[in-house]
Amino acid sequence: MTLPDLQQYTPLLKWLGIISFVTFMTSILLIPWLIRLLPPDYFIRGRKLSVTAHLPPTVSLILALLRNIFGVLLLLAGFAMLFLPGQGILTMLLGISLLNFPGKHALIEKLIQRPSVHQGLNWIRAKTRRPPFIWEKEV
Repeated sequence: MTLPDLQQYTPLLKWLGIISFVTFMTSILLIPWLIRLLPPDYFIRGRKLSVTAHLPPTVSLILALLRNIFGVLLLLAGFAMLFLPGQGILTMLLGISLLNFPGKHALIEKLIQRPSVHQGLNWIRAKTRRPPFIWEKEV
């Protein structure tokens, strides 16, 4: 392939660069903030953070829809980060945590059994001056 042949891909490469930059910045700024908000026992208790229990049903429905949309975006960004710079598995874990679907807890259990995930999550917690997560084996 010659240089003129590669120039036809310039717009695609520009978009891939932009997506890479956005996912990288998301992983640096947003992911630590979200991990910081979770309680230390999040992965051993029922994982039901019922913040919307006291709200009217329509508001709860809108917030659940927004949470699921945000979860899908994080899941897609995490998948992209497997190939681009960023914390792919941690971002996917957060995206899955926000979604509502059958089998969600089993999938989260499978993901958090990895020692690298434990280390990554607790490293972020230490950097944000929060206590480390409590894992099932420690209880």
